[in-house]
Amino acid sequence: MSRTFDMKDFKLLSETRFEKKPIHRGYAMRTMHLDVGTRAVREKPVSEEMKAKFVGGKGFGLRLLWDGTKPSTRWNDPENEIVIAMGPVCGNTNYPGSGKSLVVSLSPMTGVPIDSNVGGYFGPYLKFGGWDALEVQGKAERETIVFIDNVEGFVRFYDAPDGLQEDTHLLAEELTRAFAGGGASADPAELQAVSVISAGRGADHSPMGVLNFSLYDKRRDGIRVKQAGRGGIGTVLRDKKIRALVVRYKGVVQNANDAADPAAVQRLGLKLHREIIVNDDKQCKMRKQGTAHLMEVMNDYDLLPTKNHKYGQDPRGPEIASWVWEKLFSQNLPDGCWFGCTMACAHAVDHFELETGPYAGQKVCVDGPEYETAAGVGSNLYVYDPHGILELNFYCDTYGIDTISFGTMTGFLMECWEHGVLNLERTDGIDLSWGDWKGAAQILHDMADGKRFGVLAGKGVKFLAEYFTKEYGADAQFMKDIALHGKGLEQSEYISKESLAQQGGYYLTNKGPQHDEAWLIFMDMVNNKIPTFEDKAEALHYFPMFRTWFGLQGLCKLPWNDVEPADNAKWPESNKVPEHVHNYIGLYKAITGEDLDWDGLIRQSERVYNFQRAFNVRQGKGRRVDDYPAYRAMGPVLEDEYLAREERYDRQLKEKAGVDPAGKSVAERVRLTREHRLAQYDSLIDAVFKRRGWTPDGVPTPEHLEAIGMDLPEVLEVVTKRI
Repeated sequence: MSRTFDMKDFKLLSETRFEKKPIHRGYAMRTMHLDVGTRAVREKPVSEEMKAKFVGGKGFGLRLLWDGTKPSTRWNDPENEIVIAMGPVCGNTNYPGSGKSLVVSLSPMTGVPIDSNVGGYFGPYLKFGGWDALEVQGKAERETIVFIDNVEGFVRFYDAPDGLQEDTHLLAEELTRAFAGGGASADPAELQAVSVISAGRGADHSPMGVLNFSLYDKRRDGIRVKQAGRGGIGTVLRDKKIRALVVRYKGVVQNANDAADPAAVQRLGLKLHREIIVNDDKQCKMRKQGTAHLMEVMNDYDLLPTKNHKYGQDPRGPEIASWVWEKLFSQNLPDGCWFGCTMACAHAVDHFELETGPYAGQKVCVDGPEYETAAGVGSNLYVYDPHGILELNFYCDTYGIDTISFGTMTGFLMECWEHGVLNLERTDGIDLSWGDWKGAAQILHDMADGKRFGVLAGKGVKFLAEYFTKEYGADAQFMKDIALHGKGLEQSEYISKESLAQQGGYYLTNKGPQHDEAWLIFMDMVNNKIPTFEDKAEALHYFPMFRTWFGLQGLCKLPWNDVEPADNAKWPESNKVPEHVHNYIGLYKAITGEDLDWDGLIRQSERVYNFQRAFNVRQGKGRRVDDYPAYRAMGPVLEDEYLAREERYDRQLKEKAGVDPAGKSVAERVRLTREHRLAQYDSLIDAVFKRRGWTPDGVPTPEHLEAIGMDLPEVLEVVTKRI
């Protein structure tokens, strides 16, 4: 169990004092740079040009990372950075979903910049000390804790004391109480003033490590955590020998952003608060179920990943449907991850008793599951036991492992087990039959303990597909087909086979197949709203740009479309939720005092999006060849997979490919389907790249960069070398 630490237990290595600075209209106009190797702290000004071109959040993160690294920089070089940036709208307590931070780094999984959004208190607390971003660079010689005190105005570096926990649920509790100044008897207000970033033991041994951002939950008298989950940034933190980053701030007030028009901010917030209260129970039930409300919807539409995305539906789906989670979640608690969020969708299961691992028999609080976790370590592994899903959820979080990557990776391993590529000898005695959640849990425990198979599995599906081919003689094409990743990042948990637009939404991305850029399945597959390649290309322009904007501002996307105005259907483009888009434009104007319209919103994002693509090019990636999926994401790999949806695939061959399937063997129909779908994807790439102003190889053209205002000399130098 966790012990009590006092500040006398922490050896002070150095201290740097700084002047506190108020926020003005959403900005501090400065950033903090930390070098954990030299323990140097410096303040960097934010120029008007940086503000205009990069806005904040993800934009600032990418700009600072570009400046801090070189084309030759790799993820584990000391100069790689972790940048945490907030955005001008972040931290306001009036508008729901305004507590997001964006974390940027060179990814251990992809080698290119990864951005990951996260809730919790750290980002807003950092901002209100007078900082638009934090850069962490260098490598410490020993386990280090960095403490940023925005109350007193100093940064301190400490040695991590002996006996300090490594697993997040204990470490964050110990550090929160220690830095709140009262140990076990700390004042709840002081506890709430502290937030901790950490990564658990799993991140020491796997490139899929997450950052856990803490918040103190007064109602539970305990620590909750939210994850910057994608791309392995937690692994970067641990490679730098940082045990934790800690921030302290007191005095969150309604207008801490110093808005240009605080009354307008309040008016817009009240409008959305009312909408959530009136409509949420009739729509997605986010306040009771969170994102888990999607479980039966995805199963009903053949979109819920099952057996490594082989199928999208199973009769057992209702066993882990939304109503199951609603009963398990503690209700009537303010489960927001930032103050003032009425949506309050960050649910948890309290007093959950673990069955496996080092904490077996103990009762813990499990944050989640979110939809991605319930699908990834649930249906995708053919696990329909809510207890098993919750246990995997808990151990992924406390060990610091991305549930999405872990779920997709374990699904791959279970399919390899089914086909005889793996056996008990090769897995060190772990049974990986479909549905065996305890086998999956053992992988996690072995990963955290640094044991052979756990470390091997934790390298991810791209590595494993190549390894199994070389070491075990597995069929190379089959391995490539079922290893669901893009650029080295595992695909998140939606079936994309029947939506060409969603394949593009996953794989024509800068960072890899993550659904936060474009979720077009219903528009494309269910409602047939974007039938032509040009229609799909337009959607794959607008939605990634619009969703990027949330990351520039420090906003959560859920209040945009997981609750809608009651009359939303009346709008011609209702899928964009136009009234909410206008709300966001008004919110930005009210806080910053700067003008913005719909086109300007997209242009803000387009500049940053193209900068990120150029960053990929600078790192030796960003090519057309980097943007192809594993075939499992596009169509049926195996004959039994085809036969499970035979009527559908036969009809598509006849109607879409112009091929009569009558009299043809299953193998022949699988081959013809594959040829057609690969050709369709190539045509989609052509249309999307053209719409985005890129070359056929995927490089932004100088003309396009000039047109959108991202024609910086250093960016033009990179792209012209590749054209």
